Amino acid sequence: MARGAAAAAADGRNSWPDCISKSFASGRYSVTRFAATVTEADNVFFSALTHNPAALHLDEEYCRTHSEFGQRVVNSAFTLGLMVGVSVGDTTLGTTVANLGWDEVRFPKPLFHGDTVHCESEVLELRDSRSRPGNGIVVFQHRAFNQRDELVAVCKRSALMLRRPAP
Repeated sequence: MARGAAAAAADGRNSWPDCISKSFASGRYSVTRFAATVTEADNVFFSALTHNPAALHLDEEYCRTHSEFGQRVVNSAFTLGLMVGVSVGDTTLGTTVANLGWDEVRFPKPLFHGDTVHCESEVLELRDSRSRPGNGIVVFQHRAFNQRDELVAVCKRSALMLRRPAP
């Protein structure tokens, strides 16, 4: 089993060369050890905190009568955040300087209250940072699945990572 960044952080290997050679080899693939069940409170609180008043997320009766899904849909921004958050322990914990961006974000199926999400991540690209010689950039593809193994979200994430100075 490939060692994740959480294991690297736990034993003090928070430097870029270790991440490349041990955890962040191009093509490295990991399945998260953590899954999360989405609750009604998660969706309602997140929608309220982000000032999203869409009936699709908040109004059960409206969704029963006016939505093709017949029930509330989990806010997609929450789904994206959950997918990336669930992946952190296996990918970037203890080594991230900053997220640089999310690209090609897609939600092929909706997520509903009570769905349990698990994720997988793949390293697509590794490169040195041109502007920050003490850092490097890793591009991941994250995929989130519900309890029926249906793909509910996918994105590419670019992260600015720590690296050890050359000896």
